[in-house]
Amino acid sequence: MEKVIISQNRHWDIPYSNLYNRTIFEKLKRNLQTKHIQVIQGIRRSGKSTLFKLMINHLSQEIDPEEILYINLDDPFFISFGDDATKFHDIVQRTKKITQKEVKYLFLDEVQNIKGWERYIKSVYDSEEFVKIFVTGSNSTLLEGELATLLTGRYLSVQVYPLSFKEILNINNITSYMQTLKELPKVLKLIDNMMEHGSFVEVYEHNDEFKRDILNSYYQTILLKDCVSNHSIRDVKSFKELSFYLLSNISSLYSYSSLGKAVGIHDQSAKEYLGYLENSYLCTELKQFSFSLKEQQNSKKKIYYNDNGFVSLSFRFSANYGKLLENLVLTELLKDGYECYFYNKNFECDFIAQKENKTIAIQVCYELNDNNKKREFNGLKKLPFSVDEKLILTYNQAQEIDSNEIKVISFWEYFFLL
Repeated sequence: MEKVIISQNRHWDIPYSNLYNRTIFEKLKRNLQTKHIQVIQGIRRSGKSTLFKLMINHLSQEIDPEEILYINLDDPFFISFGDDATKFHDIVQRTKKITQKEVKYLFLDEVQNIKGWERYIKSVYDSEEFVKIFVTGSNSTLLEGELATLLTGRYLSVQVYPLSFKEILNINNITSYMQTLKELPKVLKLIDNMMEHGSFVEVYEHNDEFKRDILNSYYQTILLKDCVSNHSIRDVKSFKELSFYLLSNISSLYSYSSLGKAVGIHDQSAKEYLGYLENSYLCTELKQFSFSLKEQQNSKKKIYYNDNGFVSLSFRFSANYGKLLENLVLTELLKDGYECYFYNKNFECDFIAQKENKTIAIQVCYELNDNNKKREFNGLKKLPFSVDEKLILTYNQAQEIDSNEIKVISFWEYFFLL
């Protein structure tokens, strides 16, 4: 065990390097003012471990790095610990023996791999054994269920996504609106890459020839480890078929009955399988916007994937830039904290996005032209409820018309200024 602990805590000797800064890190630093357990959730490989390393570097400027313990519970060494949360105590005691220091900050990566982790965390939180505890998980059910209620009122949670458009601009040293205009061809190329390959850090850093293989490995790991294994799915073939069907039909209307018929399973199984995919943060199901919760639940739904790279794995006859841009817009809205719906009654509005007290209606159109202009505008003009803003987001077009009631704005400008 000592060798594993030492190998996972390289910060004891030297700070972590080559890390991209993340916008959400500022919020995590503010949260240091509270003793609450910091929970970081999100899809695998989205940057949760990077945030841990950024935080460890930050804390190491104030305290001895050997007073910080990081444990990655995805390491095969900890498989034997899976049913015994008391092993956490052994790890901490071994660490104290190695460093001859007290552990002040505890970082547990992919904590859901250890059954009963909540009881241990509650115990050491209540006894104030550590100054602060940080945990990550790759399943949205991490803080649900009977055991998780033990931590109610004791934690703060944030969700992490792959790199946002603005973060990618920052990586490329494009930090001002003027720079964005001057380097617009480069900016559009970055958007093209996000549309086709998504924005996982590892995928972003590799050449195009490796991107699809990396994305496929992520996709298969999420399906098999976070869905099939965690939920003991028996009909793996049908589950995979449903996932691939959804992947190939992003933004299309469906019911659980139609999903079941498409892959030859019961509609209740289709609903459960889709729930598992959502719990793993692989995709997001959008509901019809309505002031009636019953109507939201009973109406048809739409699916989007939380990174465009996964869509590149689907079966497509053509690039279909419109749907790719639509999926990308949805992911950027989610990254910015919006809760999203769609509207589809006689006419369609792609997204109704809400955050705090603001509601925005958005149509996504890769290229606005005479053939689609009427449809796109009607989707906003005919809305039977009021919103704070009506937008048509395009790939690279912008104009204001209808006395500023509807604004046509490019993807890059909107999400740079957001």
